[in-house]
Amino acid sequence: MRMRKKKNLMPRLERCAALHIKDPENHRGNWLNLAPGCLELHLELGCGKGSFTVQTAEDNPGALLVAVEKVLNALVTAMERAISTELKNIYFLSCDAALLPEFFAEGEVRRIYINFCDPWPSKRHAKRRLTSPGFLATYKSILAKGGEIHFKTDNLPLFEYSLEQFADNGFELSEVTRNLHENGICGVMTDYEEKFHRDGIPINRCVAKLIHK
Repeated sequence: MRMRKKKNLMPRLERCAALHIKDPENHRGNWLNLAPGCLELHLELGCGKGSFTVQTAEDNPGALLVAVEKVLNALVTAMERAISTELKNIYFLSCDAALLPEFFAEGEVRRIYINFCDPWPSKRHAKRRLTSPGFLATYKSILAKGGEIHFKTDNLPLFEYSLEQFADNGFELSEVTRNLHENGICGVMTDYEEKFHRDGIPINRCVAKLIHK
């Protein structure tokens, strides 16, 4: 769904400049220098309005979380949320996931969050899915061995497809569930996830651990 253009978007982005990384290539291999005291680097692909992002960064003070979001309307809301918390372990950048190896060094990332990405249901668009073999190869190039992808979706066909791709591309699966909140809220929710849960839509989740580079 297309978001309406935010009023005063550019001034709002400028007010968030301290958290908005506009030269990510200059941090390649040295991201942890941005957050002294953090021991590992996590990425979130498609952070949306940042509810999950901010809470996850707060819950994991020993990790630097870099949130990626291409839609500036959503990005500015996420950054404003982060600024209001005064967290020191969260930054944002706007880029395509295919470009990640240009900005992150081999083995630099310990965890990647992918939440409720576009399912691209048509077979001819399968390569655009963020869990397709092409994207998994991209993630493997920046993930440390033993690094993890935490994946959530409301789309069951995408989830089943993703489980197959993870297993076929060097990842070991764990925490596989097709109804994450069946027995009560489990973990940090995204904005979309809260709505899906209220509507009774089951949430699928898994963790994919990189065991073969």
